[in-house]
This record gives sequence, C-alpha cells and structure tokens, in this order.
Amino acid sequence: MIVGIETTAHTFGVGVVKNGKVLANVKDMYKPLDGGIIPNKSAEHHKLVAQQIWDEALSKAGCSDSDIEAIAVSNAPGLAPCLHAGLNFAKMKATKLGVPIVPVNHCIAHLEIGQSVGASDPVLLYASGANTQVIAYSSGKYRVFGETLDLGVGNFIDTFGRHVGIPFPAGPVLEGKAKNGKYIPDLPYSIKGMDVSFSGMQTKLKQLYEKGVSVENLAFSMQETAFAMLVEAAERALAHTGKKELVLGGGVACNARLQEMCRMMCEERGAKMFCPAREFLVDNGWMIAYTGEILFNSGIKNKPNGVEIDARERTDQVIVKWK
Repeated sequence: MIVGIETTAHTFGVGVVKNGKVLANVKDMYKPLDGGIIPNKSAEHHKLVAQQIWDEALSKAGCSDSDIEAIAVSNAPGLAPCLHAGLNFAKMKATKLGVPIVPVNHCIAHLEIGQSVGASDPVLLYASGANTQVIAYSSGKYRVFGETLDLGVGNFIDTFGRHVGIPFPAGPVLEGKAKNGKYIPDLPYSIKGMDVSFSGMQTKLKQLYEKGVSVENLAFSMQETAFAMLVEAAERALAHTGKKELVLGGGVACNARLQEMCRMMCEERGAKMFCPAREFLVDNGWMIAYTGEILFNSGIKNKPNGVEIDARERTDQVIVKWK
C-alpha cells in the first residue's frame, strides 16, 4: 500500500493506492480571496490541513499507518514553499513509520495515470495552470515535444478572468459563459511548430473587453482559439512520434470543449483518446501514489533524508529507470 502526497501548488492532496487501484483520494485547496496564488500562504494552508487530510485519506482507505509500505511525494516541479511543505510532512511521516520515500515528478504523474484508463504508450496533452506541454516517452526519456513559450494556459485563463472580475479559479465560470458566446475573429493564433504562446491573445482579450465586447463572446473565442492551438500541437506530436493514443491531463483538461476538440481530432486520424476522471485531472494525491507505486515496484526508494525538492525540474530531465 502506497500513500501519495501532492503539494506542488494550491492543493494539498493525499491518495492511497494498492495494486493500481484507488483506495482514497482526499484533498483541500487553497483559494485566495483575490489575485492569484501566493506561494507562502498556500504553503501555510498545506501545513494547517496536512494531518487532517492524511487522517481522512487513511480512514477512507480503511487502513492504518502500519499498512503503509512507502510514501510517494511530488517533489518537482512546482512552487518551492508548497513543495517544501509537502516534502517536510512526508519526511516526518516516513521517519516515524520507518518507510522509504519515493520522489515523483508531478508532470510525469499526469501521464503515467493514463495507464489506469487504458492507455499504454500515449502522447500527453498537459494543460494546467503553470504547465502547458505535449509530452511522450521516446528513446528512454519522457520528452517535451511542445510547450508554452510564455504563460501556462490555466494561468492565462485565470488572468483574463481576474481582469473581468471573476476570482480564481476562473476557468469553470468562463467555460459556462462561453456557452452563450459567439466567435470573434480577432484573437491572435500563435503556434510555432509544437510550441504555443498566449501572451498576445491575453493582451487582445483585455483590449476587446475595454472596448465593450461581452465576456460571453470573449470566453467563447478564447476557448476556440486557445484550444485549437493545443489540439494542433498535440496532433503534430502524434504524427511526429507515430503514437496512436492521446491522454489529457491537468485542470484545464476538465473543460468539456477541449475534450470534445481532442476527441474529434483523434477520431479523424484514427487515434484513441483517454481522459481520466475529473478528480484525477486536477492536482491530486492519488496520481502521485499511483506513479509512486510504479516507481517503488521498480526499486526506486529513498531514505527520508535522501530526497529534496527541485522546483524547476523539467519533465525531460527525469532519469527514467522504471521502463
């Protein structure tokens, strides 16, 4: 039985897994009253709720501390204060229980859980707040075939949301408003190879809003343009790698329109699309536990003092020993 701890950004999550099955997935999210995430305040939130979420997860899983074989923890990438909060809690628990720690790269966890819904060798379209990447395993590594050149798509959406008075997280609200909007052919479509850029579109959205264009029309156009860019990048990665599977990951992947556009693209090129349940698309402890179990079974385990955070670790810097 493996327990996973997720604290890369706004969420403190604890998941429990055994033989790849979900036993528990409990989390609590830091929500700022206004503005974006303040890393130190988010870390303080994590410290306050850590024991409560841990206890709730183990209770839900029907297990006790003595059942735990290892603790997996998201040690990279992310906001440093938040990562420290999670790792310190994991070290304290591992030391007390006498079990090893398994460090897990948050981005790779989003891809690995594709196995839980049937994917075997996919391309991952990872669309979250800080991360926007197209990732796949190739030649012994998880490689980034495309990524944002400026803003993560989630941060881009949240920044526009704050500009029009919608608090964090703005994505679900804007998705609802987009259903009543119409297309405006004025937003810049910026994709270079398999890399995307959102800063120009963000500036244009703000300009149009100041000119009186409705939030509904802006939300609709924003989704259609930004998501088309992501789908194009993902399709190019599929063509480049020759892979036949696409997995979605990250909080923005909860958007029904993005899922629909990805599904249509996959159908047109004879590929399969896999999308984990919503609770596993957003940051969560179970995906860390699931990936941690894979790593643990391959022999990757560390003493508590042998793991540190790496807030800027890229997906393609991870040494893959479990394939």
